[in-house]
Amino acid sequence: MPPFPRLETPRLVLRELADADVPRIVALASDDAVARNTLNMPHPYRPDYAQNWLKICREAHELGAGVTFAIELRATDEFIGGIGLKIEARFDRAEVGYWLGVPYWNQGLMTEALAAVLRYGFDELLLNKIMANHTVQNPGSGAVMLKNGMVKEGELVEHVKRDGEYHTLAQYRLTRSEYAQRLPQASVL
Repeated sequence: MPPFPRLETPRLVLRELADADVPRIVALASDDAVARNTLNMPHPYRPDYAQNWLKICREAHELGAGVTFAIELRATDEFIGGIGLKIEARFDRAEVGYWLGVPYWNQGLMTEALAAVLRYGFDELLLNKIMANHTVQNPGSGAVMLKNGMVKEGELVEHVKRDGEYHTLAQYRLTRSEYAQRLPQASVL
């Protein structure tokens, strides 16, 4: 297995999740606003959930089925969230998912992190398509996708259930050719 990738942007470092991140993961993921904007994050969030998440992410990386990065502020080395790709190698595609602690919202940090992961997915993993979803109650996540050139494909009405309620998902995509056309600074191979 190749070493875990490390991605850097002007303000962020995207690196392998570490056991030392567990207290920060728990502190940030315990905010109800974070849980409401994700499909799989339980609330309240306990340390054993974070440890299990790290285990799942490590196993996915070992199997080539995914890569999940800790998002860290470059200036302070502070863990602020996570972003990852769930890879379907058979189809040369992946689904990207992400979350960010509330104190770091509305600063363009996730837009920056997603740009780095899209570059990595297309340039290093040689993916043909990267997809993403968000609940329609979380339009900020869609804005992050659009700022990175992703294209809204449609909505999946009442597609998922969380906390006893059905939610509609907005679905986005970016193909390799769209990535090359929309982001002239991209270095698609």
